[in-house]
Order: sequence, then C-alpha cells, then structure tokens
Amino acid sequence: MKACVLVSPAPVESNPLRIVELPKPKPAAGQVLVRVHACGVCRTDLHVVEGELPPRKSPIVPGHQVVGIVEENGAHASRFQPGARVGIPWLHQTCGACEYCRSARENLCERAVFTGWMVDGGYAEYVVAPEDFVYALPEGASDLHVAPLLCAGIIGFRTLRLSGVRPGGRLAMYGFGAAAHVAIQVARHWNIGVYAISRDPRHQKLALDLGAVWAGGSDDEPPQKVDAAMIFAPAGELVAPALRALKRGGTVAIGGIHMSPIPPLDYSLLYHERAIRSVANNTRQDGEDFLRIAAEIPIHTEVREFALEQANEALNALKNDAIRGAAVLRI
Repeated sequence: MKACVLVSPAPVESNPLRIVELPKPKPAAGQVLVRVHACGVCRTDLHVVEGELPPRKSPIVPGHQVVGIVEENGAHASRFQPGARVGIPWLHQTCGACEYCRSARENLCERAVFTGWMVDGGYAEYVVAPEDFVYALPEGASDLHVAPLLCAGIIGFRTLRLSGVRPGGRLAMYGFGAAAHVAIQVARHWNIGVYAISRDPRHQKLALDLGAVWAGGSDDEPPQKVDAAMIFAPAGELVAPALRALKRGGTVAIGGIHMSPIPPLDYSLLYHERAIRSVANNTRQDGEDFLRIAAEIPIHTEVREFALEQANEALNALKNDAIRGAAVLRI
C-alpha cells in the first residue's frame, strides 16, 4: 500500500514526510482493516512531525482523523460489517482496567495508545484499529467533511464542555482553526455568544461568517467580559489575555496537546476563583455525544483538500495559518 511516512522528526519546512510502499496491514483479533478515503490534517500531526511530541514509534505513519470503509474483520470482530463507513480517532486504545478507565476517564489512562503517534495512522491507503475504538459515522456529509470532526471536532466539543459555559453565556475563543470553526457551531446551537480572537484576518472573517458576535486580533480584548475562554492556539502567551477577558469565577480551557511556555502570571489574574484547566485527549463517550450533536445541527466543516502526496504541503500551510477551516488529505 501507499503510505506517507515520517522516519525522524524534523521541521516541516524540510518536507520530512516520504511516500513509500508498505505491506498492507492485517487486522489482529478484535481489529478492523479500513480502506482510507480521507484523513484530516491536525495540529497534533504537526507536533508529531516536528518532534514537539517525543517519538514513540519510528518510522511512523501520522494521521488520526480517518474516514474509510471496513474491508476486513479480524478474529472475534463483529461490530462492523464490511462496507460500513467508520471513523478512526486519536484514541486508539486504553487498558480498560486502571482507575481512570474504570471511572469514565479513559482519556487519562496511563497506558493509552494514540493513532498516528504510537501506532500507524491514516496518511495511508489502509489502517487497522480496535473495533471498540472506532466510530460509526452519520450519513450525509462527505468523507472529506466528516474527517475534521474526528479530532478537531471532538476535542473542541470536550473543551467547550470543560469550559463550563452555559446556554446564554459568553465565550472567547483564542485561535480560530479547525477545532474552533467546529466548536463555534455547537456553541451557537446552544445559544452561546462567541468572541473570536485570531491574528489572521481570514480566520476572523470565518468566525463572523459562522456567527461570532465579535472578532478581533491577538492584541485586542473582547468588548465584554466573558464567562469562559477556550485556547486552541499552542501559544502560552495567550493564557494571560484569556484570564483578563474572564468574569469572576470563569474558566480558561486549553484544548491542545502541546503549548509553548506560559509566561509568569500575576496572581490577580487568577483571583476571584478564575481557573485554568487543560483538556487531555477525549473519551469515546465524548465522541459519541459529539457525533450525534454534529448530525443534529448539522455541522458544516470548511475544508481544503490535498492529495496524499501533498501531506508536507498541507502541514506547512497549517503551520503558517494558511488554512481556512481544516486541511484534509484525500486518499
């Protein structure tokens, strides 16, 4: 099969991904073999490629927003019939036995395995995954438009939940890429007023097109204090402005797996019970809940299509904030 492989981390400007031929994987017991149709390009992929997430498997096939068709079942795998359209997410597998897995917090499992970082992912024609961690996908949206829902969408949804903002409240979003452009649609569905902060005027316009009540640059403050803030850009310097934008008792929820150092904070920014919390991965229940709501709304994703051979180009565009919405590889 054709696959896009990272041998060792390097700046994306050096175009480190290589197209190679790999053996077609065989599904083990409990796994499904999926013929990949589309794979979203995520900022986490960028962190893997550039080594901000330390290598866990080398070489590695990145990609964890996978949409495709089940082609073969491994032994004892019967949840999906061949031909079923499914999604493969970031969370590849958990231990199922630790205190976190037993308390509905499998996103914190210390023995969790992640797609496209610890096992080969979706920048390839085929991929295998445990059937219990694969999502059935709603009908309607195309493979290209569904792909960003499988990480950007789910993480944005979990971040929105953990921010604590309630219907009728006000929410600031810092960084308006793939996750934010999905999360805003859920927020508006819940009657939450969204204030978008992005350094890119194109992303500000997208936010307004999607229903934001205000959009400004990275040096701007929302015109009103907000009940909660979400940070999707991997920039630690945004934490202080997000705290300044909060009302008393508000929360800043950080929806990324990697972030640059957070500068020293004056305690007055945290006082009055303001909080900072990270968002670590997601549970399968998050995914099920989000995909159900996404179908109800229905959510529309803006995508820019790339061929598998253009994976380096897609990651470079992502790094330079040149993607309106989400980048997706058509396999």
